[in-house]
Amino acid sequence: MDYSAEYQRKLTPVDEAVKVVKSGDLVHFGEFVMNSSYLDAALAKRVDELENVNIYTTTCPYPPQAVLADPDRKHFIYNDWHMSAASRKLHDRNLCNYIPLTYHEGPSFYERGYVAADVALIKVAPMDKHGFFNFGTSVSLTPSYCDTAKTVIVEVNKTVPVCLGGSRESIHISEIDCIVEGDNQPMIQLPELPISDIDRKIAGIVMEEIEDGACLQLGIGAMPNAVGAMIAQSDLKELGVHTEMLVDSFVDMYEAGRITGRRKQIDKCKMAYTFAMGTNKLYEFLDMNPVCAISPVNYTNDPFIIGQNDKVMAINNAIEVDLYGQVASESSGIRHISGTGGQFDFIFGSYYSRGGKGLICLTSTFRDKEGRLQSRIKPILTPGAVVTVPRSVNFYVVTEYGIAMLKAKSTWQRAEALINIAHPDLRDELIKEAERMNIWVRSNRII
Repeated sequence: MDYSAEYQRKLTPVDEAVKVVKSGDLVHFGEFVMNSSYLDAALAKRVDELENVNIYTTTCPYPPQAVLADPDRKHFIYNDWHMSAASRKLHDRNLCNYIPLTYHEGPSFYERGYVAADVALIKVAPMDKHGFFNFGTSVSLTPSYCDTAKTVIVEVNKTVPVCLGGSRESIHISEIDCIVEGDNQPMIQLPELPISDIDRKIAGIVMEEIEDGACLQLGIGAMPNAVGAMIAQSDLKELGVHTEMLVDSFVDMYEAGRITGRRKQIDKCKMAYTFAMGTNKLYEFLDMNPVCAISPVNYTNDPFIIGQNDKVMAINNAIEVDLYGQVASESSGIRHISGTGGQFDFIFGSYYSRGGKGLICLTSTFRDKEGRLQSRIKPILTPGAVVTVPRSVNFYVVTEYGIAMLKAKSTWQRAEALINIAHPDLRDELIKEAERMNIWVRSNRII
């Protein structure tokens, strides 16, 4: 079929298209780097015409114009499924709410009717000859909210890479109400994070756990990037990828010949993921590349899908861990930082993988505002801190001082293992606190 006539019929000037938004609506922006700044700017112009418009997004990397246009939150109420640095700063100013989410459950919220969009405003690649618009680098929740939206408006951007599935990677013109041709702003480039010597030391410990044929999941941050760089320079063979986020280091590992996916049990020879963020190196690699397979998050992050691959290595960061083994990765006390994301999914899923390991990695210490050395392994989590991985699910914890396996250990054995990888100068104080908390007694020896 020739879809050009339908395309022209649905082609709409941007200011005209966003007039469909009315007071009281729930408006879904795109996800991650697929947020449309073009549609956002047009909606921001209508700020004084609208009231009580709820905006939902996932990790928008910039502060939306609609939010900045309404500093008193009289017109737009901004909500994020997983906070970016921009959302975190808005949250500090009471301009952004966090929506708690176990990531793999997200699509079920729409299927069960817990949430539904009135309007979806999303960025897509240009239409192909079959009438499909590719969702680009983010498919995690996007198909679900397009399924439930009363109106779907797409911004066509020629710089968006066409990311092959997997599944649900595209939307057909018949499911779209308005097409807007945007300004073709280039894909957002993620800045390179500096890697410290401690990050490299932790990454070196992680490397000792990775075997030939392992299936990799890397979280966001300098330390996972350090692991990726070390793998690219290693002699590891036939690694697979089943991850939530695809980043530049996966390109380096693939081009170095480390990743083949031939030993995977599912999605064999494919790099499975649900969203990607990085630089043009990553976006150019993804474009029309059949070795990569993007799918919704209820597939990639389902713990029982994850567990079907052998030797899953789930490598993630944390803010702090307490002596019970509880992990806080999304808030520092009451200050919200990010979100649960896929950390719980992959730590849980890695346990169901034959030979799998779920690693929570963190530096042993940090400096507080007064410059004092503080332990990230704490007797109890900072008051108000959100538990991301409960003690019953936590698997391995890694610092620059070693690795602790927590499964099947009593509370005192956990405390012993965690204190052994804390900073040596702070271990005595942790022992005293463990005694006071009655989770360690003098007859139990800390090595």
